Amino acid sequence: MDRRVLIGGGIALALLLAAGITVAVFAFSRKGDDPGISREADPSRENTLTLARDYIAQGVYQRALDHLDRLLIADASDEEARTLRDEALAALRTQTDTPAAPRPSVEEIVALGRLEAERARRAEEERASREAEEAEQRAHAEAEAVRLKAQEEELARQSQEMQRRMRLVNDYVAQGKASLSAGDSKAATEAFDNALRQLPPGENRFEGQKRAEIADSYYERYARDRNSPEGQEALKAAQAFAREAAAKDPTGTLPHSTLGKIYRDLSQWDNAAEEFREAVRLEPNNYVHSYELGRVYFSSRKLAEARQTFETATRLNPQFESAWYNLGGALSALRQRDEALAAFRRAVEIRPDYAPAHREIGRILSAKGDRRGAIEAFSAALRTDPQDLASLRELGVAQSAAGDYAAAEASFAKALQGAPGDERTTYNMAVVKIALKKSAEGVEFAQEAVAAAPNNKEYNYTLGLACEGALKFDEAVAAYTRAAVLDSRYVSPRINLGRLYADRGFPDQALEVLTEAYRVEPNNFEVNNNLGQAYAKQNRWKESVEHYERAVSVQPNNAAVRENLASAYVGAGDIAKARDTYREVVRIAPNNWDAFLALGNTYVSLGDADSAKRYIRDLITRNPDYPRRAEAERILSEL
Repeated sequence: MDRRVLIGGGIALALLLAAGITVAVFAFSRKGDDPGISREADPSRENTLTLARDYIAQGVYQRALDHLDRLLIADASDEEARTLRDEALAALRTQTDTPAAPRPSVEEIVALGRLEAERARRAEEERASREAEEAEQRAHAEAEAVRLKAQEEELARQSQEMQRRMRLVNDYVAQGKASLSAGDSKAATEAFDNALRQLPPGENRFEGQKRAEIADSYYERYARDRNSPEGQEALKAAQAFAREAAAKDPTGTLPHSTLGKIYRDLSQWDNAAEEFREAVRLEPNNYVHSYELGRVYFSSRKLAEARQTFETATRLNPQFESAWYNLGGALSALRQRDEALAAFRRAVEIRPDYAPAHREIGRILSAKGDRRGAIEAFSAALRTDPQDLASLRELGVAQSAAGDYAAAEASFAKALQGAPGDERTTYNMAVVKIALKKSAEGVEFAQEAVAAAPNNKEYNYTLGLACEGALKFDEAVAAYTRAAVLDSRYVSPRINLGRLYADRGFPDQALEVLTEAYRVEPNNFEVNNNLGQAYAKQNRWKESVEHYERAVSVQPNNAAVRENLASAYVGAGDIAKARDTYREVVRIAPNNWDAFLALGNTYVSLGDADSAKRYIRDLITRNPDYPRRAEAERILSEL
């Protein structure tokens, strides 16, 4: 059985007959059997009885009853089928008499999952936005301190009357800012108007600075409530004052920074970049301007420019963790993983509780195949932020990739508690349940994933794997078929369909789907190995040999497929090639005792008694407890 690969990713049912597959609702019962065959010798009846017994043993009583009803419809005097039916009915009554805790339907789970997944996505976006806003606020506070110091120095150079008027203007501006922060737009407007009336004539630089501060205050009001009418009015005021400020004082950087943020918020990337570039030109040593310009470049997918400006920001302020984090993001987008990893690690050196940076480190290490490092990084993110569902999901993926399925199961369970029904996590849980041999539980999770995304081929294929593991063969056939129909070049479900049909006595159907797979991938090992088996069951030895040879060419050191090839050579009557192939088998797998016995038999068929004795005696000496020892000794006695 193929093992599924987990995704994070997403990671869109077509008509079931679109790919020419005629097995959408195949129930493993043959039609048109020869009426001359007795009931005891009827392989269809025996297969159905065996299948019904399997279902009863697994507690799937209704499926058993469905199959037994078909037998009784065909022959109401079939006592064996009637006895099994009565057994299944009694067990079903016992099962249904036991009250079960109510469980939501798949549809309810999926609906809830979509709602919770949307909530989780919004929470993730809000958390990322808060991170950026906090970094911006810290940088803004530092820039504000620099501006205030410059103001005080400017004031000290003025005459006493000029100082009085400037301080009065500063007071009115401060009063307007406080009113805006308190939500009193009317009082703020009044205070700002008073400030503008008191502006000393001829002091264009001072006036530009004050208008820039007013613009920045209005922008902060807008940023707190972007969608309200008041917030939109504040945005208009911020734009107007910033433009006036830039006109009054061409040397000031604040109005360009404010306009840059406004255009950024409006996704007007070219305008935003132009304003931040001007701020950088006017104040090249201010790391905040480079940081903001880098964010705009990154948002507009100008990744090379983003990298350069974030590098400038980290050079100007090596302790600015957000610049290192964003530099890592730009480098990751440029697929420069090692450099990105170094940038993210620098961010967590500066701020050890930087959960998003730890998560990005985990993602890069996962991509590089460092499972242990990835697990540690995701765990570090969760130690800082236990509600980080993204890190929790990816921790589960990393644990699964490392083969620790029990730990992955626990991680996905926690993630599903936070966002029930999230389709990717539900799919990944189904994969883990299959790996843990909990196929019945895997069926439930895979069904939920398919219900959420019915046109996802991987989800349908995994549902087939889970159903097969839970011995729900009809359901497995249906799921594999849907997966194959969804993608005409998807060979994995066709391989499993072929194997299922062959194992359960339907070689024609097996050959049909395996031939479809072979047309897509003629050098696929599993396709050729399964075709070799299917042709062998029909005694079509030439075709069997052809496909086993192809399989061996793909995996030359696979002893099992070489053994199959040797058996096909025997069937085809080419004993010499069978001998040579069995010799290769015992060379690759020196403890394959059945191959030793088969090799001895080929030597017998070729008339080489001495070689036959040598290999069979070697087998008995090396493995005196060989279950087929009596057969080996009989061959020796006849030589």
